[in-house]
Amino acid sequence: MKLDVIKNEIQKVAEAISLVIDIDVTIVNEEMKRIAGTGIYKKMIGEIIPGKSVFNRCFEEKKTLIIDNPKENIYCKHCYKFDSCIEMAEMSCPIILDANCYGVIGLIAFDEKQKNTILSRKNELVLFIEKMASLISGNLQAEIKSYAYNIEKEKIIKVINAMDKSVVSVDEKGKIDNYNSKFKKLFKIKEDPRNKEISEVLDFFSNEVFDRLKESDKHSSTFFSETANVRGIYNINKIYYKEDLKAFVIDFVDRKDAIRNYNKMNMDYKMTVDDIIGESESIKRVKKNALKAAESTSTILITGESGTGKEMFARAIHFHSKRGDKPFITINCAAIPEELLESELFGYEEGAFTGAKKGGKLGMFERANKGTIFLDEIGDMSIHLQAKLLRVLQEKEIQKVGAKASKKVDVRIISATNKKLPELVENGMFREDLYYRLNVLPIELPSLRERKEDIAPLVKHMVKIYSKKLDKNIIGVSDQLMKMLEEYNWPGNIRELQNVVEFCINMTSSNIIDDVNILSNRFKIEEENLKISTDEKVISKEVSKMENTINKADKKNDLRENIIIRQGEEEFTKLEDIEKREIKRALDYYRPYKNDKDKVAQALGISKATLYRKIKKYKIE
Repeated sequence: MKLDVIKNEIQKVAEAISLVIDIDVTIVNEEMKRIAGTGIYKKMIGEIIPGKSVFNRCFEEKKTLIIDNPKENIYCKHCYKFDSCIEMAEMSCPIILDANCYGVIGLIAFDEKQKNTILSRKNELVLFIEKMASLISGNLQAEIKSYAYNIEKEKIIKVINAMDKSVVSVDEKGKIDNYNSKFKKLFKIKEDPRNKEISEVLDFFSNEVFDRLKESDKHSSTFFSETANVRGIYNINKIYYKEDLKAFVIDFVDRKDAIRNYNKMNMDYKMTVDDIIGESESIKRVKKNALKAAESTSTILITGESGTGKEMFARAIHFHSKRGDKPFITINCAAIPEELLESELFGYEEGAFTGAKKGGKLGMFERANKGTIFLDEIGDMSIHLQAKLLRVLQEKEIQKVGAKASKKVDVRIISATNKKLPELVENGMFREDLYYRLNVLPIELPSLRERKEDIAPLVKHMVKIYSKKLDKNIIGVSDQLMKMLEEYNWPGNIRELQNVVEFCINMTSSNIIDDVNILSNRFKIEEENLKISTDEKVISKEVSKMENTINKADKKNDLRENIIIRQGEEEFTKLEDIEKREIKRALDYYRPYKNDKDKVAQALGISKATLYRKIKKYKIE
């Protein structure tokens, strides 16, 4: 930045200096252009000094120079006006900021009186002129900071206007000082809201609400504007300066926009049956059935072992259907505790329970409206929620937690499970009417051991994916290793195959996976894990008997609550004690294993979430 940006201020400094010491003053910039002057130099403002001069030496050496004998001083030898110089004395002072010279202040004497003033008051004038140079440097520094501030301000305004959110900033008293275009558009504001209190502009932001925000640590809440007929969430960021609260930046997210963005993310994860790898007859048949199911609006139940790709088929069916451009929402019924699953599926109203968010919450069914909801692990859903799900299927409506009225929804349901639902129905653990409602279009996925001809193309695809992910140059696997892969039983199906391929790529140094020892050691570990299946079956069998007894007892007089049932001299153990004992036995058995809780849940035939609930219920450590 040049001194020219503050030339008006510099002219005032030049005139002040001249008025105090009664000597003509000229000030030049780094290009030796006169930007200020008094006396004869005032008419020269804008002119560039054409050649070498004392100003050049002062600028280069960054120190104050005094010429008391023009033409004889060493600094005058190369001056462009050496032969025609009429000056009798001169004092030149550099204008320095951050070790950089930006110009020179020159005091010029043209008579004996002015010369005597410079020489007789030399030390005093040096201090004075250097103070004036510092004053100019300070003004320049302030201008540089102001310039940088304004540039940053413009950048921030551009960034704010480019944001997907509506943004407004207010001072500590609640007056709006800035906003972006989306803020005006969202709340249908016609006039410039600057300098207005936010409570005047937004009908849901009363002075009381704003005062509470100052004291609150809460950073987000829901809103509803009756004026603009818009509902959503706002987030507040407090701005502090030296520990004092000075401003707020508030961004607003329209609920409809949030849903649209969520749906767009789902659209980005589009999948078709062609993306599902496999050319075996069994997988071709399933693909064909999936395409037929996509043409319908009926419910679909996808069954198959864990790791066979049930969600992939659900996505493919959705995107091949007429609802393909609408939301696809997934939820794992076994991964969420029962007490939370209801509010996740159906949402809740404000004040429905302690800790409920202001404004309530949208449920998965509302977010999936006009689209598809995929209920994975449906076999782990509680009887209570099964009844609510049946209502959705029958009445096409949902009721939020805490709501008094129902709401219509248009959602296609695809469900999946690796459990045998008919057996659960027979044992009273799954509603028969719901089972038939869900199982209109059944699709059963084959296990990987039933489609071993698909292992080679699956491995080829996985090698390509994980090589890129792990930044390795692996081009394939050896024939011997592929044979081992095809001969293995794959109890974990495609998910296990993915795990093994990623493991091999991590452990391989060459560009071909050919070390059979790596795979042999891995398969030995898996085989050892499989050996425990006999013990698992014993435990599962006992638990199954116990659950059958419990279900029969429930159908009678709730015998579960009886501590001991006496019949003659016989005594029967309370069913809860049996359940607690078997859980403890399974926990002790699998404690040395990695993922012991997963193995316990699998052995007992319950979900991991249910296992944790029972551990908490029985206070098992």
